[in-house]
Amino acid sequence: MSEFYSDNNGNEMPQAENNSYSYEAPSAEPENKTNKPKSSHTFLKIVAFALSLVIVGAGSVQVYKFLDDSKIQVTEEDESVVVPAPAKEIAAAVKQGTLPSSPPAQNLPSLFDIASRTDAKQLPDIVDEIMPSVVGVSSTFEINEPYTSWGWGGFQSETRTRKAVGTGTGIVMTDDGYIVTNAHVVYDEEYNAGEAVDVYVLFSDQSKHDAKIIAYDTETDIAVLKIDASGLTPATFGNSDELRVGELVIAVGNPLGFDLFGSVTSGIVSALNRQIAINEKNMTLIQTDAAINEGNSGGPLLNSCGQVIGINSAKMSASYGSASVEGLGFAIPINEAKNIVDELIYNGYVTGRPQIGISGVDITESYSSYLGLPMGVLVRSVSEGSAAELAGIKAGDVIIGIEDEAVTSIDELNRIKNKYKAGDTITLKISRSNTDLDVRVTLQDANADKAGKKSSTETTEAAE
Repeated sequence: MSEFYSDNNGNEMPQAENNSYSYEAPSAEPENKTNKPKSSHTFLKIVAFALSLVIVGAGSVQVYKFLDDSKIQVTEEDESVVVPAPAKEIAAAVKQGTLPSSPPAQNLPSLFDIASRTDAKQLPDIVDEIMPSVVGVSSTFEINEPYTSWGWGGFQSETRTRKAVGTGTGIVMTDDGYIVTNAHVVYDEEYNAGEAVDVYVLFSDQSKHDAKIIAYDTETDIAVLKIDASGLTPATFGNSDELRVGELVIAVGNPLGFDLFGSVTSGIVSALNRQIAINEKNMTLIQTDAAINEGNSGGPLLNSCGQVIGINSAKMSASYGSASVEGLGFAIPINEAKNIVDELIYNGYVTGRPQIGISGVDITESYSSYLGLPMGVLVRSVSEGSAAELAGIKAGDVIIGIEDEAVTSIDELNRIKNKYKAGDTITLKISRSNTDLDVRVTLQDANADKAGKKSSTETTEAAE
């Protein structure tokens, strides 16, 4: 998502990055204007002539060897030798000091040919078909910032609100105005701005529509918008399960804002089912080397038939640790996105996500030695009416296992818990007052209280 800020006059100003590069050709060595003796020029000519003889001589040796391999020998002294073509043609070329023209190059397939499906379309046709279904998404956020002011009473801490505008991309799903994009395009976590206060979409024909946020799910980074329109051109959606590594893909979006609306890039599928942690959320994504930049978020990743098989979501930054990286983009598989979209439209949230109902903190090895507690998850609080409270779990308990698997962190607890769904009953092993207990817990729906409302994000401290 590209970000813009409003100046004091209310104008939107882009938060630019210095992405310009320059290339300077190597400078020529300074000309040596020192007059050299004439004899040196003569010497250089002699050396150059000798070198030319070496080069030509080497070429002649190669030709002779070629002819020798063909059991044909040709010399200037013997012009009566009859040789068949093409050896005769080569011999004549040798006498004239030229080599025969190289044979016509074979028609090798292009990358588009070898990476495309057998039912592929021409790339320009794919772009023409998808462009009416690609929109720009502009979201306005209100960010509360603390600041210190000086008054008669001295320094005073206050909070002021400023507006920030972010842009992304969306895909038209239905002819009556449903649009899918990324949750982070309309919900900000980086600055704790939360949900956008104003959203509009821009079409390739420059028409502009106000948009309503139907719902979003930050766990899968999917959001659904709705505009008041009809007769739109929905995109054609494919089957992401049919993708193969090495297959051609095309990305369309609005990198760095609407000035580059509808930019098209291409590449291949670099990997499938790539496990990536984004903003502390584990996601299973398609990896591609098609260029994806800020502002491409929410745009389509297409196969060579023009079908949407992914929703562009993230890229590795240009600097990752000590390494410089390029060509690492990621998209949400469309088969997964379809299920989330249906849930968001019909329920307003994603159903079936399991929840225990606690908040906790990891007890590491060092804390375990210091506190005299086993390694695991220390329960700090239990939500009222939650599955944990109904099962008798109390603050101060330490969860050390789930379904016969040892756990030492919240991440491990969540990873195993998320294999189940709401309504399933699991067994937690807890440590209470130096005694280990097995507790049966019936998992609840994590978003049951969000019907008709958007999904929220849990903190890293909370286990559920």
